[in-house]
Amino acid sequence: MTDAALTIPEQRVLGCLLEKELSTPDAYPLTLNALVNACNQLTNRDPVLALDEAAVLEALEGLKDRQAAWLVGGAGSRVPKYAQRLAEARNLSVQECAILAELLLRGPQTPGELRARCARMYPFPDLAEVEAVLALMLEAEAPLVARLPRQPGTKETRFGHLLGDPLPAEAPAPPQPRGRLEEEVAVLRAELAALRAEFEAFRRQFE
Repeated sequence: MTDAALTIPEQRVLGCLLEKELSTPDAYPLTLNALVNACNQLTNRDPVLALDEAAVLEALEGLKDRQAAWLVGGAGSRVPKYAQRLAEARNLSVQECAILAELLLRGPQTPGELRARCARMYPFPDLAEVEAVLALMLEAEAPLVARLPRQPGTKETRFGHLLGDPLPAEAPAPPQPRGRLEEEVAVLRAELAALRAEFEAFRRQFE
């Protein structure tokens, strides 16, 4: 697979192929109709998308160019079906595929969230195994995931995949000009002085 960033539809299609191979192997590879339905599921997806057949076919073409998906022609099959080939290209384990599918389908998550949500694809026995697999994915020659900075007020670290567009960083508030800050301080001081004067006038009424 090339290092080019996957588009949002490509991420969703690849995530669905990885997911369905593990969660519903009897119905895999997927027909175009099944893949469209998988991409537009209302559950286990964040965000929820509404991709039509044209968008899914375009995403499949992009994934085929990157050697991440392919058209499968089984004997006696009259309907084209599609499968992922990323696992083979990157020599990924079942555990890595489950985690990657979950990150592609629902975005950054903590190890605890990954363990719970991956259960339909691979039942991690404990959190330690999730963390061990994430460590392997972090230390790979071409890392598949990244550890994200902790959000304010949170204790757990989240992980995100590295196959798509760079994760947007929170934009810092633009600095205010020094002159404007000084004006605001002057206004606040004036208001405070006025309040003090009113309080003194009120207090004198009872002396």
